[in-house]
Amino acid sequence: MSNLGIFDRTVSLLEKTLDLRQQKQDVLASNIANADTPGFAPARLEFEERLRQALKTPLASQAATHAEFFPIGNGGLEAVQGKVVRMPAQSAIGDRNGVDLEQEMTELAENQILYETATQLISKKLGLLKYVAQDGR
Repeated sequence: MSNLGIFDRTVSLLEKTLDLRQQKQDVLASNIANADTPGFAPARLEFEERLRQALKTPLASQAATHAEFFPIGNGGLEAVQGKVVRMPAQSAIGDRNGVDLEQEMTELAENQILYETATQLISKKLGLLKYVAQDGR
């Protein structure tokens, strides 16, 4: 996002959330695609706690006298990255594939709902900006 002051921290958060939700969707799709692959260890993309921590980081002061004195950005949101963690099979039975298809499908649906919610929120925020830019018309 630009530093013009038009977009607030919420828009930056939603933008980062959409990026991470898309990455999670890719990881879940890979797990589902490999449900029949012997020895496949499903992956999880962990980012929620990192995102929470970034939100607790205070914003850089607008009154900085020199750019080097304060961190640039929206409280560390740009630096948040998801961490892919492999989950080995819990059972020693069969082909040692750890994919639980029902669990993966549930997580896929939940992630999709959260992604759509974020897109609706950002659409509402941008709609409000459009309304203001058109002098309330």
